[in-house]
Amino acid sequence: MATSLCRTLKYLRPTTCQNIKLAAAPVLVPIRTKKRYFIPPAVNVKQKSQSEQETKARAAGVVVRQQYIERAINISCTAGIFDPYVPPEGDARLSTLSKEGLKQRTEQLRQSAASQLAFRKIKDHDPEFSTKEFPALAQQIFIDAHAALTQFNKEKLHSLVTERCYPEMVRGNRYKTLRWRFIESLEPPRVVHARCPDMISKGNLYGQVTLRVHSRQTLAIYDRFGRLMLGDEDEPRDVLEYLVLERHLVNPYGCWRLHGKIVPAWAPPKDPIIKTVMIPGPTLKPEEEFEALHYQVPKPKAVQWYK
Repeated sequence: MATSLCRTLKYLRPTTCQNIKLAAAPVLVPIRTKKRYFIPPAVNVKQKSQSEQETKARAAGVVVRQQYIERAINISCTAGIFDPYVPPEGDARLSTLSKEGLKQRTEQLRQSAASQLAFRKIKDHDPEFSTKEFPALAQQIFIDAHAALTQFNKEKLHSLVTERCYPEMVRGNRYKTLRWRFIESLEPPRVVHARCPDMISKGNLYGQVTLRVHSRQTLAIYDRFGRLMLGDEDEPRDVLEYLVLERHLVNPYGCWRLHGKIVPAWAPPKDPIIKTVMIPGPTLKPEEEFEALHYQVPKPKAVQWYK
């Protein structure tokens, strides 16, 4: 059997070689391949760093867009209160005739040197500025700003407060009703602090004036259901506030606007807010509805009369 197989292969060998030589002629077939910009990562391979991924992308011909970390700035107002005023402890309670009150008054006179220099810079750009007439103007700006806040007048509020103060005033007031009223001034408002910071460049000056306001106000905040959350409309309270007003002095069309408030560390804590919460209802079955279950009238039980 093995001998016959070898003989058969011996006779077929010359014929097969001739056929292979004829079929070995070169044939060119054009093939169009698609360039793959993204190759899925292999399984169980460590993740490459950001630099290695960028290098691999550049080698593949992909342009990596540079990421810019940009932060929008607003030059119409500063980002905070520069060198904030530190209210003395017990203000509006200590008399100037007492020892503690006289000591506080002396300390304020010592710190007023920087404020006098700031007043000179403000008057150079605003000749009509006066420490005697400015408190009345600042108090009226404060009243108009809070009146616009209660009416949700955004256009007027933007003209009375700075871009830094606006989000602080309107934050959390959605779906709420505000009732605020200015009753009277317990003491005449007065200027206690002034600074002239600059931003971006040396000549870009801003004027910040701190005003002490001791007044009587009423405040009431209602939630979206009309329930009282804070305060009382019929209960006036004495409020001592330190308001900061700012103006872009270089801008000829600039005006004084409310920039923020200074809350002293010794201020009493605020009253807690009364919140309306939802009480979870009963667990319903798929075929039940809450309205039918809630208003279901219980059936009277059968009463047995005994003789």
